[in-house]
Amino acid sequence: MTNNDILRRIRYAFDFSDPKMTAIFELADLKVTKEQILNWLKKDDDPDYQELSDNQLAIFLNGLISEKRGKKDGPQPEPEQNLNNNIIFRKLKIALDLKAEDVLEILALADFELSKHELSAFFRKPGHKHFRECKEQVLRNFLQGMQIKYRAKP
Repeated sequence: MTNNDILRRIRYAFDFSDPKMTAIFELADLKVTKEQILNWLKKDDDPDYQELSDNQLAIFLNGLISEKRGKKDGPQPEPEQNLNNNIIFRKLKIALDLKAEDVLEILALADFELSKHELSAFFRKPGHKHFRECKEQVLRNFLQGMQIKYRAKP
């Protein structure tokens, strides 16, 4: 799953408009144009498609945290230069203010079962003996469950 896929899925799950997407980037101190956002959201085979970097996705996720939880006082967190699924998963969990039970509930909406111990391993520091790398399947199912839970019903 690419950074662009993740951005598309988050936008869809919360039904964010173009101005809302721009505002979320600005909350993390990055000015982007509507055209940039639209190019990031295009399909991979579109000639105008632009790849979203790890740093840009980290900035968006930091902005999402500020959007959902309020901007914290003092210096803002530095966006990561390199992202992995564990960091993305953690940032989404923080943005949505989810406890372990909430995350497991969202995963269950996508018919994906995980124990509390398996889940906690994703949020540990990489050097910890119980740390586990978050696989694509887990993040994909979490994003799918988010869509089911948060997407406005017509």
